[in-house]
Amino acid sequence: MTWRKSSFTESANCVEVRGDLAAIRDSKQPEVVMPISRVAVAGLTRFAKRPV
Repeated sequence: MTWRKSSFTESANCVEVRGDLAAIRDSKQPEVVMPISRVAVAGLTRFAKRPV
C-alpha cells in the first residue's frame, strides 16, 4: 500500500495518509497505523487547508 504526505512537508516529521484513504500514520513511527474513515480524512484535509 502506498502512503502520501503533503507536498509542503520539508522534513520527515508529518502525518501520512494511506493511498486508499482508510488509514493515517505518523512518519516517525510508520509501524503504528490508525484506521480512519474517508469522511474523517476529508475533515482532516479541510481542517489542514483552512487559513491560520
